[in-house]
Amino acid sequence: MADISTKPYMLRAIYEWCTDSGFTPYLAVKVDAGTTVPMEYVKKGEIVLNISFGATSGLKMDNDAVHFHARFGGVSREIYVPVNNVLAIYANENGQGMAFEVGAPGTETAAATSTEATGPALASVPSINTDKPAPALSTVPDDNDEPPKKGGRPTLTVIK
Repeated sequence: MADISTKPYMLRAIYEWCTDSGFTPYLAVKVDAGTTVPMEYVKKGEIVLNISFGATSGLKMDNDAVHFHARFGGVSREIYVPVNNVLAIYANENGQGMAFEVGAPGTETAAATSTEATGPALASVPSINTDKPAPALSTVPDDNDEPPKKGGRPTLTVIK
């Protein structure tokens, strides 16, 4: 029996969490020949799509693809994104979500490890050692005295 990818299940779970929490779910997508998106909105081979209930019509998140209709510049367009092309799904308001690695078509790309033949595996996070005291905070002032910038587009940072 072929292994079933966990990626579409994770996409649906994060989407549901976003909507239940009152957040706006966004989908970051790597665009290639298998995707159907408005090419005039693609930047550097990627596009970010609002997949909230109010922004889409007929949203279906299958195990193979995410497809729906959305308006771009007032014109309804059909959107088709293979699950393998999804880079991330996240809440626009706070950036929380899940990022994925996009690899060759037909391969499991979430949390790629050296055990790709067996698929992704869960690993435990080491607990904090309470026997050792915490290191003292640095008293050296930060060179960047500028306040954080507000507004703009949220970004996701992939941490390996």
